[in-house]
Amino acid sequence: MRMMKAQTSLASLITNKPALKRACLFLFAALLVVTSIPSHAHQQKTAVTRLLFNANTGSLEIMHRLFLHDAEHAASVVFGTKQDIIESADSRALFGSYVVNRFALAVDDSASLQELTPLYLGEEIDGQYLWVYQEVPGFATSHIGKALQLRIINSVLRDVWPDQSNLVNVERGGSIESITFAVGADSLQIAVP
Repeated sequence: MRMMKAQTSLASLITNKPALKRACLFLFAALLVVTSIPSHAHQQKTAVTRLLFNANTGSLEIMHRLFLHDAEHAASVVFGTKQDIIESADSRALFGSYVVNRFALAVDDSASLQELTPLYLGEEIDGQYLWVYQEVPGFATSHIGKALQLRIINSVLRDVWPDQSNLVNVERGGSIESITFAVGADSLQIAVP
């Protein structure tokens, strides 16, 4: 009997256009409220750096990939004024210098640490990413066939977000080795075969 009343109520709602209209407006309003709640889900708090031993050029190529939205937000925090990385070449260059100043690389041969000085090549926007490029000319050529221990510092965006995670992939001769800089990891070592 109760089931019949529920069906009757549903049937009366469907045939009663004002009631249906109110129900639809209520659902639409509820949807608007839910979608307008501020969300920070777009901040990925992850960046990827690729070190490529390029056999064709003989260089060690360094490519930092950051989410553009995160870079713009971080740049405004770091520099204290709103930065427009998308529209301003000066803002991109300023943020590029920030990135390269928070990345360091050295060869650890157990007797000493030989710091490398990558050249800053520039930056570009590609879709939702900001790329920052560096290069160590001749490094890949001078280390052909030698196993290496690299000491890497990657603190990019960690002064803005302490829980920032930075993945570094080292590619050499078809092999990829990876390390992740997470909370508490400022300097890590990686073996490159």
